[in-house]
Formats: sequence, structure tokens, C-alpha cells
Amino acid sequence: MLLRFADAVDAATTRVASAASWLQPVLVAVLIVNVVLRYGLGRGFIELEELQWHLFAATVLLGLAGTYAEDAHVRVDLLHQRLGPRGKARVEGLGALLLLLPFAAIVTWWAVDFFLRSWRLAERSPMPSGLPARWVIKGVFLLGMALLLLQAASAAARSLARLRER
Repeated sequence: MLLRFADAVDAATTRVASAASWLQPVLVAVLIVNVVLRYGLGRGFIELEELQWHLFAATVLLGLAGTYAEDAHVRVDLLHQRLGPRGKARVEGLGALLLLLPFAAIVTWWAVDFFLRSWRLAERSPMPSGLPARWVIKGVFLLGMALLLLQAASAAARSLARLRER
């Protein structure tokens, strides 16, 4: 049962991360257009500046959980290489339970209000020509953190399943 849960979460988060990766070519195109307009024609656009950071943030936020699911995150752990499968499962499980799960749960909890307040106010950029719906990126933040929370639960479940194996 634990592995079925972990497999379902892993599949969902990697699909979201894969879909989010398609924002990268869009981001590059926006960057190129912005550079050409600003330095080639001497004309800058706040909308393009804001769109750049929205696209970058969406890519990172929606890719976090999938990167963790694929074990493609940066690992600075000198012990991990030397541990056997059970030792790795212990370290991974404890890290997920004691560090990542509480962090992701707290940030997700606060992100709900962060998003809902922005949505209720129909928050927009403070710049006159900025993007009209600031709540969208705040919703992406909430979604990214919720996916990371699920992925942390998946990692803990997978580690527990490995530790239960004989």
C-alpha cells in the first residue's frame, strides 16, 4: 500500500515537472524579445520583466517535487554514498519526516492564505503596465508547495516500505 501511494505521487509530480519544463522555451523567447526591445530599440516593457520572473518561478516551483521524485536534486551528503540500502532508507526517511515534511507543511499552510487573500483582492502588479493577475503566481506557489508536501510523504512512505522489507 505504501509503495502504491509513493508510485502514484511520484508519477503525478514527475508529470507536472515535465509539463512545467515546457515553460523554459517560452521563458527564453520572452527574454530574447525583452533584450531586443530594450537594447535594440530602446524600449522596455514592465509586463515582459514580470512575465520573466513568473515563468521562472513557475518552472522552479512546479519542478521541485518532480526533481525530488527522480532523485535529481543536489545531494550534499558524504555518508549517503557509503550506506547500504537500509541505511539510505533510514536517512532518507528521517530527512523526509523530520525536515522536509514539516517545512513543506508549514509553507503550504501559509501559502493557502497568501493565495486566497491575493485572489479575493484580485491582486495585480503595483506597476501601471504590469501583469493583471498576481494571484496566479501565488496559486502556482501554493500548488508547488502542496506537490512538494505530497512528494515528502511519498519519500517517507517509500523509505518505510524499504525498511519493512526483509
